[in-house]
Amino acid sequence: MNTSMTNTTPRTETAILATNKVIRSTYTLLSMTLLFSAVVAGISMSLNLPHPGLLLTLGGYFGLLYATSKYRNSSLGLAFVFALTGFMGYTLGPMLNAYLAMANGGQIVMTAMGGTGAIFFGLSGYAMISRKDFSFMGGFLMVGILVAFMAGLGAMFFEMPALSLAVSAMFVLLMAGLILYETSNIINGGETNYIMATVTLYVAIFNLFTSLLHLLGAMNGRE
Repeated sequence: MNTSMTNTTPRTETAILATNKVIRSTYTLLSMTLLFSAVVAGISMSLNLPHPGLLLTLGGYFGLLYATSKYRNSSLGLAFVFALTGFMGYTLGPMLNAYLAMANGGQIVMTAMGGTGAIFFGLSGYAMISRKDFSFMGGFLMVGILVAFMAGLGAMFFEMPALSLAVSAMFVLLMAGLILYETSNIINGGETNYIMATVTLYVAIFNLFTSLLHLLGAMNGRE
């Protein structure tokens, strides 16, 4: 019995230390990528750069996401993380310029930013404090995001504003669920790669922010 306890305790402590390291590394890298993305978005706004368009945006996003996933266990993965988040920051610049050009646009942007921060910190804090396992949400989130993505493409191609708003509302709920799911994954040892954890949380924050922008803009009757 004593031998069993001696062998089990170090493994448990090692697992806890490894999880804490993933948490620290994830939130450090997430902070850096958010800052980098914001700087790129600011440059894009100041230079009034055009939006790259749907096809280039999707190609750049999925291409860089694939490269990040492929090299997630090497230092090259870090380069692709910043390439991905920088690219997404660039696509955000023209969008923010469009909102800021509207009456009350600054308030819409700041409200969306504040709402995104409140949701992220609130849900992350809850997952960390409660330490509940939200892994059961994985399948639902995967299907939900795929359905919402396809519906969003349909709303864009067929010019259906009502469906577009419904998709944005769906993404707010789905990204909130993704934040809970990924944070739970990290603290419970389900996600051991801080690069992929960072990308997942960044994408959730990005989509949450843009979806709130769309909804708030529509509520203010400015779109």
